[in-house]
Amino acid sequence: MEIKFKHMKSIINLYKVLPFLFVGISFSACDNEIKDIAKVEEKLVLTASADSIAIDLDNPREFILTFDWTEAREVSGDNMVFYTTKLDVVGNNFGTSTAIVNSEDEGVFSRSFTSEQLYNWMVDRWSVPLTKPLKLEFRVVAQWEGGSTFEAPEVRTVTVNVAAVKEEIPVPEKVTLSGSSLNDAVIELSKTIENENKYAALVNLKVGELVMPLVTTGDKQYYMIPKDGEGTLLDGEAEAVQQEDDRIAWNITTAGEYRVVVDFENSEVTIYSPAKALEPAVVTWLKGTEEVQTTVSELWLFGGGTGWGWWKGNCSVSLADPQVLIYQGAALTSGDGVKFVVYGESDFRNTAYCFTNPLTTEGKRQNLSLALDKVGELHGGYDGETRNSYYKLPAGTNFIVFDLRNKTILAKKK
Repeated sequence: MEIKFKHMKSIINLYKVLPFLFVGISFSACDNEIKDIAKVEEKLVLTASADSIAIDLDNPREFILTFDWTEAREVSGDNMVFYTTKLDVVGNNFGTSTAIVNSEDEGVFSRSFTSEQLYNWMVDRWSVPLTKPLKLEFRVVAQWEGGSTFEAPEVRTVTVNVAAVKEEIPVPEKVTLSGSSLNDAVIELSKTIENENKYAALVNLKVGELVMPLVTTGDKQYYMIPKDGEGTLLDGEAEAVQQEDDRIAWNITTAGEYRVVVDFENSEVTIYSPAKALEPAVVTWLKGTEEVQTTVSELWLFGGGTGWGWWKGNCSVSLADPQVLIYQGAALTSGDGVKFVVYGESDFRNTAYCFTNPLTTEGKRQNLSLALDKVGELHGGYDGETRNSYYKLPAGTNFIVFDLRNKTILAKKK
């Protein structure tokens, strides 16, 4: 009985001590409490010269849009502030292949753009239809470097609406060619696989007139005509056009095979004479020790997206441009990456020339992601870094447009 009594006494003493032990721990916890960092008062303010603009092609080199910003906050120590600006189309997320990036000089707090600059980027960099309005976003980032303490950057973004550059032409039921250069025969243009708003044809023409009748609903006859009202052929150059009931012809001065491309998205017609004939892409690579040239009319898919199996693309070649290839086939099984190879035989396909995402700035391999319906940058080569880079296209992608002339790629689900 004495042993049990001593044991019970120990338990009672423990219960007496516990409250004091808990209080001590509580005080200790209060001493080590994490305190919030004082909120930084940011000073950077960004403004645009206008909320909405219209591209002025009559005065292309005059500034049409200006962004101004104030100085960011002052910080102590040896930190120096640097300003970086970015311009892009809303939705591109300031991607490396789309954003216009500038590291601003010291003391500069403004950046202006001309109509010519914006127009060229719309066509060549952003690939947006000129007949549709768009929204641009401009961002300024203030960052500090050189000091012993970290300073959080200040970031400001504004958006600007841009009106459509060209009036949209309604797509007719049929687009045709006729005139004395075709002995008045009627040739129908085909809708291109890669773009339902683009039509094209390869035709043999003789010296004479070329007209473009449009087949529409109703009894009235309409024609696609040059907007300047002249019939001079701008060989190989996109020409603004409009739909009218007047018949205006292009003058064909040399006989031969012509490529005619009608782009309803941008209200343009491009006619290529034999002198400006478009040629397919040709790449050079080492087949073992032999240097070979391959005319690119087919691509093989390989990577995680194909389950590491080799898929022949059975690519179609665009009527509008032989350097545009279209894959429409089995859907990619995963988003683990894929490259596109110009040679499919098992002997040298692992070292053959391929297309994939760009390398790093140091020329090293990387696997970049490309969202559906977004134009991405395409890189080609047969070096080890390129061959071991894989474009991460979304699983289910079954339609891919390769523009080898402009080095771009577009992935879709259809």
